[in-house]
Amino acid sequence: MEKSSKGHFLKSITRFEQAALVIALIAICIVFSILSGNFLTAINITNVLRQVSLMVIAGIGMVLLLLLGEIDISVGSLQAAVGITSVTVLNVTGSIILALLAAIITGVLTGLLNGIIVTKGGVNSFIATLGTMAIIRGIAMVVTKAVSIPVRVPKFAEIGAGQLLGIPVPIIISTVLVALFYFILNHTIFGRQIYAIGGNSEAAKLAGLPVQKIKLQVFVLAGILFALSAFILASRLDAGQPIAGQGFEMQVIAAVILGGVSMSGGNGTLTGALLGMLILGVIQNGLVLLNVSSFYHDIVRGGVIILAVYLDERRKKNAAKQLLRLSNK
Repeated sequence: MEKSSKGHFLKSITRFEQAALVIALIAICIVFSILSGNFLTAINITNVLRQVSLMVIAGIGMVLLLLLGEIDISVGSLQAAVGITSVTVLNVTGSIILALLAAIITGVLTGLLNGIIVTKGGVNSFIATLGTMAIIRGIAMVVTKAVSIPVRVPKFAEIGAGQLLGIPVPIIISTVLVALFYFILNHTIFGRQIYAIGGNSEAAKLAGLPVQKIKLQVFVLAGILFALSAFILASRLDAGQPIAGQGFEMQVIAAVILGGVSMSGGNGTLTGALLGMLILGVIQNGLVLLNVSSFYHDIVRGGVIILAVYLDERRKKNAAKQLLRLSNK
């Protein structure tokens, strides 16, 4: 009965936070629609969703890692590495399929490297991926000599800019992935294992869960999602750029935490993270429509990161207090 009360309390917190996020998203949209007549146009809404879709695809991977109590900040550098690799393969072979395969392999290898350093090497995931972030970006710069690689296959642009039945391809891909991983997290043993490990890794080990193996699998899975996002970005840019994705990791992390996914692991939902990403995407789009300098965009993103971490700390403290009260009853 006590466990049931605790579970009900945590679910109530989640529902309340998501309702607050929906209200915040609506309020932000109202403000920008008043300030800019172009905000609520069909073209602009489509542009917002197309832009956010890249964050969503990468964000799913970040959600999986954060739920485990881990993090990967090499996602921004991977945007560059995957773009360069996939465009190079595309130009040599002329095959979009082989380019996609190259992108996925790059994501798998990067995720595997990060996962091995964390699980086998015992290195904190923030430190480990901070190192790989610098290494990957450095390799991208050295290989290309800091020069972009233009795409020589015109059809490649259709992935990032094309439409299927009137709906932009990136939106379709991100929607399918959200539905898939929502099911995985909420209705599969693997999803429950992720929450269990993030909630209490030691207890999960005692329960017989293969904690290290699952963490390694999630790092690889996240690497694939990061790579897919990078592949679509390269299509949109119509080039492999060594500077692509700079600061992207902070956007993804901030949006996901803003959406209620705890940095300490075991708590949060994919739907909440999706709302956080939509909020950040709408804010960025609104600032562009208002012709606000890009320097101010950085200030806003920094503010969102601080706000997200602050809210995460508040959530943990409030949850701990309420659980303590419940346990004392």
